[in-house]
Amino acid sequence: MGQGTYRGGRGRRRTRAVLAVLVAAVLGAGACDSGGSAESGGSPSPTPTPVWDTSPESVAAVGDSITRGFDACTVLSDCPEVSWATGDSAEVGSLAVRLLGKKGAAGRSWNHAVTGARMADLAGQVTRAAKHRPELVTVMVGANDACRASTAAMTPVAEFREQFEEAMRTLRAELPKAQVYVSSIPDLKRLWSQGRTSALGKQVWKLGICPSMLGDADAVDAAATSRRAAVAQRVEDYNAVLAEVCAADERCRTDGGAVYDYRFGTGQLSHWDWFHPSVDGQARLAAIAYRAVTARES
Repeated sequence: MGQGTYRGGRGRRRTRAVLAVLVAAVLGAGACDSGGSAESGGSPSPTPTPVWDTSPESVAAVGDSITRGFDACTVLSDCPEVSWATGDSAEVGSLAVRLLGKKGAAGRSWNHAVTGARMADLAGQVTRAAKHRPELVTVMVGANDACRASTAAMTPVAEFREQFEEAMRTLRAELPKAQVYVSSIPDLKRLWSQGRTSALGKQVWKLGICPSMLGDADAVDAAATSRRAAVAQRVEDYNAVLAEVCAADERCRTDGGAVYDYRFGTGQLSHWDWFHPSVDGQARLAAIAYRAVTARES
């Protein structure tokens, strides 16, 4: 009786020992599969927090006339309520409204763009926008650097780069963790080719809208063709600078050239000047921006 009891206890101990070995093996395999080390006793590595937040809670816009909704509502006037970035128009569905809702956008979005602004003005706009402590800053600027009285007056590419880098340094000094969305500059030559079909538009162009591209709108001689080609090339060079400078900042994201590539038709152009975006054009810009900002990866 006593001997039998002893053998039974030993058998149970052997069974428990075997089970312990099996459990240890299973746990060890699980630790290895999770990225830990069975030998070092390491634990699984935590999932890193993404640098880019696809749902920022406040938006500040900087830039030029496009972001001010210029000529979208009335001739030669700003119309910020239809701005692609911060407007409250239901027809547009601005980036701010799409991200924050209409009530949220009303209290947590700000438009510091200025009609006629060039890249040299961006640092000052950024300084003003930074006072709101926005989580996202939108940038659309550069068209006016190409839209000068002549091609010789266009901002040199190297200078354009220096000015954008200065604006980014200013932003980072004030807002080290803010996200930045940078829109590409539209294809100005395409806007010319579409808008020149309107007699009214060409009359408005004579008031001084982008003379380097739109001047002598119907001229197709060698000099006019060469002038427009120079403006078009400068816009491409500017867009390359925007992409390169943005890429050097881990919290900066561009549209990947989507605005430049967008084929604006007469329905997306202002019926006042046939050059700036119409309300519908502003809505297209808002949609492009929203896709870029909410994409999981840039």
